Amino acid sequence: MFPSAGPSQGLAIAQLTNAIGDGAYYVCSVLFFTRIVGLTPTQVGLGLTAGWALGTFASVPLGHLADRRGPRGVAVLLAVATAVAVAAFALIRSFPAFLVVACVYTICQCGLVAARQALLAGVVDAAGRTKARAYMQSTANAGIAIGAAVGGIALQIDTEAAYMAAFGLDALTFLAAALVLRRLPHVPGVPRAEKGEPALVVLRDRPYAVLTALNSLLMLYMPLLSVVLPLWVVGHTGAPRWMVSALMVINTVSVVLFQVSIAGKVRDLTSAVRIVRLAGLLLLVSCVVFAFSSGDKAAWVAAAVLVAGAVLQVAGEMMLASGYWEISFGLAVEGKQGQYQGFFGSGIAVARMLGPLALTALVIDGGVTGWLVLGAVFMAASLATGPAVAWARRTRPVPDPVA
Repeated sequence: MFPSAGPSQGLAIAQLTNAIGDGAYYVCSVLFFTRIVGLTPTQVGLGLTAGWALGTFASVPLGHLADRRGPRGVAVLLAVATAVAVAAFALIRSFPAFLVVACVYTICQCGLVAARQALLAGVVDAAGRTKARAYMQSTANAGIAIGAAVGGIALQIDTEAAYMAAFGLDALTFLAAALVLRRLPHVPGVPRAEKGEPALVVLRDRPYAVLTALNSLLMLYMPLLSVVLPLWVVGHTGAPRWMVSALMVINTVSVVLFQVSIAGKVRDLTSAVRIVRLAGLLLLVSCVVFAFSSGDKAAWVAAAVLVAGAVLQVAGEMMLASGYWEISFGLAVEGKQGQYQGFFGSGIAVARMLGPLALTALVIDGGVTGWLVLGAVFMAASLATGPAVAWARRTRPVPDPVA
């Protein structure tokens, strides 16, 4: 799970630390807001959607701030601010207060992701960035699983004190992550843009915008796993309900065990494009397999088909992540990694915001046809990645990370 030594190890430990708190928060937050605070589910959804929308827009300027002031200091500051926002969640007792804190929390989270990615680019050489990012992804999955187990205890106790303890754990983990990040090497900020040069260069980088949009389409596997598959298993298959949990376990354990080794196969933009194409094919096949699980099949047959689909899906997910990490770092303008990573991350946030509604309408209402259409979208986006990368390479100097 961890690199042997160096800055990559520190980044992975910081990721693991705050992922544990995030896991507890994800499990407990909605029930705390509805059962303890007294908000309606609609209010909770509205507040979180507004927050993530603002976070999406804030990620680029906050990433630019990390470039200018140095990513380590900005990352530490945003980690501390996130801890304060989480602690404030425990104190709110009205919808207006929830809305304000939710916006602060999501803005800090999105900015932290951009600053942490810029810090990674500053302390890890180009050849090692994709593998370092894979370690962070692996430890994040492990941390969320651990935190979710802790959050499950709070859910079982189901008291205000138990929920408060879960929020307290989340706040403490962000403070601990800030301390770990503070010990990483200092990365100096870059000078202010010259007169006449736009500060936010990424907003004019059309090839990078196209690649961000393509990645956003491919990242629809996230709401597919967390929203669509549970509804599909319960409403359209004869598999037992506990298969929802089993599919999540398969995904989490696979990423922890295999993400780093898969990322090791990506060494440059050419191999990144190749593995993204393969990822699109696997995601297409997984959609076909998931579609085949519907109907009056015996419970064990439906369960076996779902497991096969989950294995194909997580394999495609890990390949996709590895390829697009290399693309997102390799095509970013040096010295502006913060704003570029912030922009790239905004596409992922869009997939998380719009994906649940779009995929529910497509797959749950559309059935087998919807699965096939979704698989075709995955395949088309993966095939379009190659021409988009070639376009981007013609517009900027791209150093060879292997050399």
